[in-house]
Amino acid sequence: MFFGKLLPKEGDFFGLFNQHADRILEAAHAFAKLVLNYNDPHLRAKYTQDVDNAERSADRITHEVNRLIHTTFITPIDREQIHTLINLMDDVADLIQDSAETMSLYDVRAMTEEITRLTDLSVKCCERVREAVKMLERVADPATAEAALKTCEEIDQLESDADRVMRSAMSKLFREEPDVREVIKLKAIYELLETITDKCEDVANQIEGIVLENS
Repeated sequence: MFFGKLLPKEGDFFGLFNQHADRILEAAHAFAKLVLNYNDPHLRAKYTQDVDNAERSADRITHEVNRLIHTTFITPIDREQIHTLINLMDDVADLIQDSAETMSLYDVRAMTEEITRLTDLSVKCCERVREAVKMLERVADPATAEAALKTCEEIDQLESDADRVMRSAMSKLFREEPDVREVIKLKAIYELLETITDKCEDVANQIEGIVLENS
């Protein structure tokens, strides 16, 4: 028994990555429902809580991964890659929660078309992140590695789309919104939503590096 405890062990990092990606997507879908049902106070509170719950679950997974990095003798990929990836993923979950909290704190009057479009692009990015993460365990297979890289390219494109939407949204906001307080509120929300896609792109770049080094 004692000898067995001394044998090198490999933590289930890929399983934890997958769980975290699931929580990111759960938070993104809850946030999209929050935006869709923003005018209903009851549903707004419900979906805000759903975002919080998903983010807290993601936090716990991040802590577990970071703990395993220090207690696991053999890791399936480089420790620094593991650390960077899980913390970038956690940043995505944090930003989704920040967006929901900002809407509540700032008491935005109503959702705009631009918020809806940026939310949609954020959800699509999170969906692609989940797809790419779930391929990591099998990147030694050339077809899987190629599919993962293609998914990362799709995330890059979605981030570019979100950047264009935000620039257009800012231009429209400063031209057409007469209420300075509303300008400040919406500007903050637009920037947060676009940052979600930025961070998803950071995740995609990290995954690309892992795939290229391990395929």
